[in-house]
Amino acid sequence: MGVRLMVVDDHRLLAEALASALKLRGHRVLAAAAPSAGAADLVVSRAPEVCLLGTASPAEPGAFDPVVRIKKERPQVAVVVLGPVPNPRGIAAAFAAGASGYVRHDERIEGVERAMMKARAGEAAIAPQLLQQAFEELLHPAAQPDDEGARLLQMLTPREVEVLVRVAEGEDTRLIAAGMGIAPSTARTHVQRVLMKLGVGSRLEAAALAARTGLLDRAATRGAAAREAAGAEAVPPP
Repeated sequence: MGVRLMVVDDHRLLAEALASALKLRGHRVLAAAAPSAGAADLVVSRAPEVCLLGTASPAEPGAFDPVVRIKKERPQVAVVVLGPVPNPRGIAAAFAAGASGYVRHDERIEGVERAMMKARAGEAAIAPQLLQQAFEELLHPAAQPDDEGARLLQMLTPREVEVLVRVAEGEDTRLIAAGMGIAPSTARTHVQRVLMKLGVGSRLEAAALAARTGLLDRAATRGAAAREAAGAEAVPPP
């Protein structure tokens, strides 16, 4: 039996494409809309069984305010968040707001459909290990916002940190490749990995996130420490 649902995302093309694919699989799509700022009003008025709610920044304050209102006024509606590569804080925020699941934007349509069915049945629509990480974040939240920069830095390799710094300085793929002595295709791959790990969709978002969390300052400190250690190792003992 098909699900009566709504798809809401800031990217209208994404919402409409997903809605079309789900219609072809036998589901009843009440609406495919953008932007998500009006999601709560729309969902409350249409009362679907499931709402697929897209977000580009799940860790941002207020990202799940629509979920809070939907669950308050239409508690029977199961909300499944569609977002970037998840981190525990973003997942925790989604579930704390009342979401029933979290699915990555790059998930196959079969995965989205399974999440919808589980959410409608009252189950948590998320990989068990991600759910465990979310609960740990809820029980033991980060003590200080400044910790975000350190956490993000730990996710990146030294080479990815260098790529991020160059991205923040406005270098394009060609300049990054030339400055690091690598092929443009390799530089492009590094940039995509950095965006994926940071959970953002563009270089501009990555640069803004790095600046806001102090990631660039931490990266510079770590780079200086690494160079100092390397220099010390190179000096022969007396």
